[in-house]
Parts: sequence; structure tokens; C-alpha cells
Amino acid sequence: MATGVCGVWAARAARRTPRQEKRDDFTVVTKEIRTSLADVKKELAEQKAESARQDERLTDQALALDWLQRRLRDILARVRQAGLEVPPAEPIPERARKHIHIDV
Repeated sequence: MATGVCGVWAARAARRTPRQEKRDDFTVVTKEIRTSLADVKKELAEQKAESARQDERLTDQALALDWLQRRLRDILARVRQAGLEVPPAEPIPERARKHIHIDV
């Protein structure tokens, strides 16, 4: 009987130890964390690229608006020099009012 018990115990010990199971769990968790980190890094890189595109687009739009503003001032000045009356402007929406600094 003692030989049988020792045989079962030896077979179990040779197959898997609690320490090996913990190590395997750690390996699985570590692998999943690395995968998650890779996904997060990829998303961050995509967000940075999108942010750069948006910054460039905003800069281009600001330049376009600045050019339009200068062009409108030039046209208004020429109309006034010609002695003509400038037509009345439509009301400026509230949200746009803080961004418009021209004499309309």
C-alpha cells in the first residue's frame, strides 16, 4: 500500500507541480499584458497621427480665414473709397462672434 501511495504521489509530482502551474499562469498573464500594451501603443500612435492631421488642418483653415479677412477688409476699403455705401451685414451667430474681428 505504501508503494502504491508513493507511486501516485511520484506520478503527480512528475506531471505538474503547484509551482509550475503558478509559473504557467504568470506566463499567460504576462503574454496577455504584452498583447494589451501592444494594442494600446498602436492606438496611441494612431491618435497621435490623427492629432497631427487635425493640427495641420486647423492651421490651414486659420490661414484661409486670415486671408479671407484681409481680402474682405480690402474690398470694404475700396467700396468706401469709391464713395459707395457698404451693404448691411447679416447678424453674426453667437458662436462665431468671438472669432470674427472685422468691421462688417
